[in-house]
Amino acid sequence: MATSETQLISALEDQLRERLPSSWALDIRREPRTARGRPDAFVRVLSPDGREAQLVVEAKTSLEPRNVLTVLAQLARWPEATPFVIAPFLSPRAREELVDAGAGYADSTGNVRLVLDEPALFIETTGATSNPWPAERPLPLRSLKGPSAGRVVRAVCDFRPPYGVRELAARAGASPASVSRVVGLLDREALLTRRPRGEVVTVDWAGVIRRWVQDYTVTDSNQVSTYLEPRGLDALQRKLATAGERYAVTGSLPAASVAPVASPRLAAVYVENTVSAADSLELRPAEAGANVLLIEPFDSVVFERTWKKDDLVLCALSQVAADLLTSPGRGPSEATQLLRWMEENESAWRS
Repeated sequence: MATSETQLISALEDQLRERLPSSWALDIRREPRTARGRPDAFVRVLSPDGREAQLVVEAKTSLEPRNVLTVLAQLARWPEATPFVIAPFLSPRAREELVDAGAGYADSTGNVRLVLDEPALFIETTGATSNPWPAERPLPLRSLKGPSAGRVVRAVCDFRPPYGVRELAARAGASPASVSRVVGLLDREALLTRRPRGEVVTVDWAGVIRRWVQDYTVTDSNQVSTYLEPRGLDALQRKLATAGERYAVTGSLPAASVAPVASPRLAAVYVENTVSAADSLELRPAEAGANVLLIEPFDSVVFERTWKKDDLVLCALSQVAADLLTSPGRGPSEATQLLRWMEENESAWRS
C-alpha cells in the first residue's frame, strides 16, 4: 500500500503506464509552481499522433465521500486540466462522487478511472470495494446491517428534515445512540448534511436506500417462505383485505399501484408468523411455481408508516424500494421505476 503522497504519485505513474496503450506516453511533474498555487502533480498524457491532455492531481492519504467536493474545489483552480484524485483506498461512494463531478481517480487496490475527450481515452479497472487497510481505531459504524440500523434508515428516508438526533430517535423508535451512529455513517458517505451542532438538514434519501441495500437484502435479512395461491393474486388480495392477521404487502404489488412496469406475478407479504398466516390465507407450501412470499421481518418497522389502497395494507415505499432492489428477476427494474416516481412525487409519500 502506498501510504504517503509521494508514494501515491509514484504508484499512479506505474498504474497509468501499465494501463495506457503501448504507443501512448506520459510525463509527470511533481508539485509544479504555478501562478495559482502548487498542485501535488501535473500529468501530461500524449497520444501517438502528438495530441495531449493534462491532469491535475490531488493525493490524499485518506478520503471520505463527504470531503470529495472540497478536494475538487481545490483542483478547480486549474480548469484547463482534468481533475484526478489518488488515495490508498476510495470507497464505492467516494468513486461515485468523483465520477459525478467529472474527475478521474486511482487507488492502491486497483480502482482506476480516467476519461479524456481529446485525445479520446477511456480506462477503468476495478479493485477492492471495502478498505483492506482499516484504521487501527475503526469507525463507529461501518455497516447498516441489523434491525436498529434498518429502523433509522427507514426514518431518515420517511421523514423530511430538519431534525436532531433525539427527535429522529423518537420518530424511528430507536435509541439516540443508534441514531447517532447511523447518521454519522451517512454523513461520512455524503448522503446527508448536518449543521455544526449535529442537526440533519438535507438527506439524499434515494442514495440512503441504495447504501442500505449494500448490507440489507429482502431474502437474507428476513425469513422467507414460498407458497402457492392456486387461484392467483386477485384471490390473495381479496383474502388479505379481510384477513385478521397483521400484514403489510411489499414488492411488485405496491410498486405497480404507483409506478407500473408490468403485471405483478409474485406477491410478497410481511407477516408476524408465516405458518399462522399461510393457514389463515389457505396457501399451499411450494418450492417451485410459488406466487406468494410470506416474510417474517427483520424488525416490526415494516408494519410502520404503511398505507392502504383497495383495502390492502401496503409497506412504506422506502421499504418497498429496498426490497425490490434486492429481489431477483425484474425487481431491480421495478425499483428503478418506483424510485423515479418517488423523486417526482416526494410530497405524496414523505412526511
